[in-house]
Amino acid sequence: MRPIAEIAEAMGLDPQSIIPYGHYKAKIPLEAIRTGSPRGKMVVVTGITPTPAGEGKTTTTVGLAQGLGRLGKRVVATLREPALGPIFGIKGGGTGGGKATVLPEDEINVHFTGDAHAVGTAHNLLAAFTDNAAQRHQVPGLEPSGVTWRRVSDVEDRSLRQVTTGLGGSNNAPLRETGFDIVTASEIMAVLALASGLDDLRARLGRIVVGFTTDGSPVTANDVDAVGSMMSLLRYAIQPNLVQTSEGQPVMVHAGPFGNIAHGCNSVVADRLALGYADYVVTEAGFGADLGFEKFMHIKARFNDLEPHAAVLVASVRALKSHGGVPLRQLDTPDVDAVRRGLPNLEHLIGMIKSFGLPVVVAMNYFPSDTEDEMAVVKECAESMGAIPAESRGFMEGGAGCEELGQALIEATDGPKPSITYVYAEDDTIEDKVNALSRVVYGADGAQWAPAARRTLRRYEDLGWGNLPVCMAKTHLSISHNPSLKGRPSGYTFEVSDVRASVGAGFIYPLAGSMVTMPGLPSTPRKLDVDNNGNILGL
Repeated sequence: MRPIAEIAEAMGLDPQSIIPYGHYKAKIPLEAIRTGSPRGKMVVVTGITPTPAGEGKTTTTVGLAQGLGRLGKRVVATLREPALGPIFGIKGGGTGGGKATVLPEDEINVHFTGDAHAVGTAHNLLAAFTDNAAQRHQVPGLEPSGVTWRRVSDVEDRSLRQVTTGLGGSNNAPLRETGFDIVTASEIMAVLALASGLDDLRARLGRIVVGFTTDGSPVTANDVDAVGSMMSLLRYAIQPNLVQTSEGQPVMVHAGPFGNIAHGCNSVVADRLALGYADYVVTEAGFGADLGFEKFMHIKARFNDLEPHAAVLVASVRALKSHGGVPLRQLDTPDVDAVRRGLPNLEHLIGMIKSFGLPVVVAMNYFPSDTEDEMAVVKECAESMGAIPAESRGFMEGGAGCEELGQALIEATDGPKPSITYVYAEDDTIEDKVNALSRVVYGADGAQWAPAARRTLRRYEDLGWGNLPVCMAKTHLSISHNPSLKGRPSGYTFEVSDVRASVGAGFIYPLAGSMVTMPGLPSTPRKLDVDNNGNILGL
């Protein structure tokens, strides 16, 4: 690794202006954001519907940045901060892999610069302020039963999904039923990712709804007088973090909103900062294109002048075979027919991205078990759908293995910025927005709302929240709401079971199917350790 001051200077930043956290990572003050032009070209990396086989979005994002660097382009990658919970769960780390890695990966994956801890502390501070206000009757009409703000933990713990707090008598009150969410599902994490600066952060925090009075009026963080205290905890967390790829390209890793519940993208300020210093900014949207890409477009890009020049859709032969019905243990066996059976998922998502008006580059993420015949089938499919296919070998070869992908992206973005067509209009009703998403993005015939969800929606509309963007909370394992529907489901009804509001973040999130905001650990959690020199083992 190169000292972080060298990375900053090569990027065009004043090394004296950054705030180092050790030798290899630093925070960048918001004053470094350049406004106006010239600006680089934004590229969003997304993927086909995730499978146990893995698609490799982060590895491809890092490899593409390295490939563009080898082609002589100034490039900055922008990524979400990995969540600590999955580190000990199934997913593991979130810094790429092989020769396409973000460094220092041990620090980025565990604690990093403390941003996630600041978010969790601010969230729980707001919970304490709210309970205190309810107990002391400081907000007229706010009773403990009207508090809706839950607490958060950065560790996956299913036993905390439903809890009772305030046991042990009046000294510990208020007594109420509540629960915990994972930190990445916190609305404050989404607020941090979408805020354009300190003033916007303050305004968004103030709009967070923590409960309702007995007459149904919303109670906000402003009402319980918690905003200033939360700002004191988040004043450095809003500054983007600078690190590097394994080949020395700058990477900003900042904010980590949940991809299922929130919008699954890194921060607005990181992207805006990067665009002022690069020819290309390569950013990643969480989970498959039906989640991360759609939310990137409708929630992040649309309202923050971050509309991309192109999208990179990551696919692998192994994942397509998984969509074609092949069990995980048999994915290394050549099977062209299984690849063909899985192609409808790729076809649908190419078509969906193109419906926004964006050129699509299909990154065929290479695994050693892939055959030429299997790769040829994927390439033929991409070309038939009007996309540009390119092999991606970042894991094995680093930037050298992604020069073809980089060149394809340069060709796809050669010319004026495309005019974007969105799936729904800003002033459509929430119901109309969900219906549009269900048809265009999820391939359904339409949406069906549970009676309780419809009643809650009407209440939100009466409160003036009916024109907010939609941030769909649904499974990442299917284009649909049902994780068992693989490939390209069609001829079904998209089912909305509940709906919630994140007014501070600025979106309504309907819940489709069965969703949890606090994951649980697997039967065999990931085990980490340290050696005698303090280096992390098993990450």
